[in-house]
Amino acid sequence: MRKFAGIKFVSGGQTGADRAALDFAIANGWPHGGWCPAGRLAEDGVIDWHYQLKETRTAKYEERTELNVRDSDATVIFSVDSRLYGGSLLTLEMAKRHGKPYLHLQMRGGPKDPAGALKEFVRANNVRVLNVAGPRASQAPGIGKFVYDVLLGAFGSNKIKKTGR
Repeated sequence: MRKFAGIKFVSGGQTGADRAALDFAIANGWPHGGWCPAGRLAEDGVIDWHYQLKETRTAKYEERTELNVRDSDATVIFSVDSRLYGGSLLTLEMAKRHGKPYLHLQMRGGPKDPAGALKEFVRANNVRVLNVAGPRASQAPGIGKFVYDVLLGAFGSNKIKKTGR
């Protein structure tokens, strides 16, 4: 039996933390989705269509951020260190505004076992839809790998293993 059967990962599709969450979900058999700006805008151009994202009415990143927080049970915000800025800070503010639980995990200065902290957060809050947020790749080199590794450590693969009979 899978430990977190039924969990869905959502993000806005931006490079860095968002895209790493979607890539993790796709590669490991987890449902994914979320909202992205109209036109599927990201810093590297148009977000690929293999990401199952819905477009907002406007191209404003703020609208996408609020909808992803609103439509999730909880949010995990990744960062390089303890500082949040830009869209990550807005995500925190939206989680507070909507009364949604949130967890901030950082590459430097965070918990020794970020995957364990995330796993406990998801269990404690009975999360079925997890919004994953954090900085774009150009603002935080290495954030994508950190996010992917933490998600893999916390949730592993959701693919059903085939047995040879």
